[in-house]
Amino acid sequence: MNLLYANDRRGEYPESWYAATATPLDPFPELRGETRADVCVVGAGYTGLSTALHLAQAGADVVLIEAQRVGFGASGRNGGQVGSGQRKDQEALESSYGLGDAKKLWQVAEDAKALVKLLIEEHKIDAAWRDGVAEVDWTAKGAAETARYAEKLSRDYGATQIEPLDRDGARALIGSDAYHGGLMDWSAGHLHPMRFALGLAQAALAAGVRIFERSEVHDLRGGVVRTGKGHVTADQIVMACNGYHGQLNPKVAARVLPINNFIIATEPLGDRAATVLTRDIAVADSKFVINYWRLSEDKRLLFGGGESYGDRFPQDITATVRKPMLQVYPHLADVRIDYAWGGTVGITPSRMPDFSRPAPGLWSAAGYSGHGVALATFAGKLLSDAIHGDTAGFDLMAKTRPPAFPGLGLMRSPLLALAMSWYALRDRLGV
Repeated sequence: MNLLYANDRRGEYPESWYAATATPLDPFPELRGETRADVCVVGAGYTGLSTALHLAQAGADVVLIEAQRVGFGASGRNGGQVGSGQRKDQEALESSYGLGDAKKLWQVAEDAKALVKLLIEEHKIDAAWRDGVAEVDWTAKGAAETARYAEKLSRDYGATQIEPLDRDGARALIGSDAYHGGLMDWSAGHLHPMRFALGLAQAALAAGVRIFERSEVHDLRGGVVRTGKGHVTADQIVMACNGYHGQLNPKVAARVLPINNFIIATEPLGDRAATVLTRDIAVADSKFVINYWRLSEDKRLLFGGGESYGDRFPQDITATVRKPMLQVYPHLADVRIDYAWGGTVGITPSRMPDFSRPAPGLWSAAGYSGHGVALATFAGKLLSDAIHGDTAGFDLMAKTRPPAFPGLGLMRSPLLALAMSWYALRDRLGV
C-alpha cells in the first residue's frame, strides 16, 4: 500500500491541531509537461524545503516536487521538539567514531538548532519557538545515568545549559510522580512544526524556487524525475522523502524504514495546565516507544505516544495515546480529546541518519529517527553546500551511514514489527 495515501486524503492535511492553527498556503500547481532545472528536489518537508531554499539563495534554478501538500508529512505533524545532539548519544558516537568526530557531530547538531532559530528570525516565521526540553527517566538507575551524562556533556562538550534533574526537580517541572529524574536542556526548544514548514515554503518561493504539489514521483533515473503528468530534467536530483520514500531507490529503502507515531491534543486546560507543566517546556521520556509532550499556545496538552509498524494507523488513535498519557497524568482522565492524528517517520537500524549519494548526480538525506526538526533542516544546508562543491559537512554525516535492515523484501517489515513489539513489551514490564 502507498503510504502517501494509506491514512490521508489526497491533497489534504490531516485534521491536527497544527493544521487547525496554521494559515495554509494557496495550492501550488501540479507538474505537467517538460521542465528543466539545475536541481530537482523531491519532497517538500524540512529537508526538501531547506535544500531548495539554500540552493536558490546560492543562485541555483530549483524545482521542488511534492506528492501531497507542502509540509504534509512528518514535518507538518511531529512533536515540535528541537533537541540537542544526534539521535545516538555522544558516548556511543565516541565509541564508534572517536572523540574527534563525535565532537564534530555534536557541533553539527548545535549548528542545526542555530539554523532553525536563524531561519525563523530571518524569514519572520510565526513558529512559536520556546526554549527548553526536559528528558525524564522511568527508573532510578536511568535517572542516575542521565545525570552523569548531563555532567559529561557540560564537562566535555561545553553544554553548560544542560543540567541534571533529581526526582523532586523533575516533579516540580512536569507535575508527575512517574519519573525518577533526568536532565533539563535550556539550549534546546520546541516550535509549531507546520507553521515552520509553511514559512520555509514561503521563503523558498520568494527565493525563486518553483514548487509543484500533488505530483507523485514514480521514477528518477538518468537525470530525469518523472511524475504521472510531467517530468523534470535536472543536473542534480535530491531525494528528501524520509518515511515516504517507498521504493524510489533500493539503496535508501534498505536503510530507511517507515514507522507510524501518534499525537493527541486535549481541550484547553486553562488553570489546570499548571498541573501538567510549570514551565513552557517540552518533555520526552526514556521509554523505547517514547512519550513526548508539551503545552500548546492555547494551553492544550499535546501528547505523543504509541507506534505502529504496518501501513495503516490504528482505528482509534485517541485510545492508543490516551493510555500512556494517563500513566503520566492520571488526573487528566476526565479531559476531552479534541484532536488525534498520526504521522510516518523514517528510522534506521543505528538511529543515525542516512546521508548518501546513491548514484552520480543523485543525493539523499533521510532516516532522522524522530530527531529530525533541526537535523532535517540542517541537512538542506549540507546538501546545498555539497552540490556547490563544499562536501565536508555532508561527508561527515555520510561517515555515520547506517547499515541495511535485516531481511529482504516483504519480510523486512514483519521482522521489524516483531523486534519493535519486543522492546515495547520491555517498556510495559519496566525492564
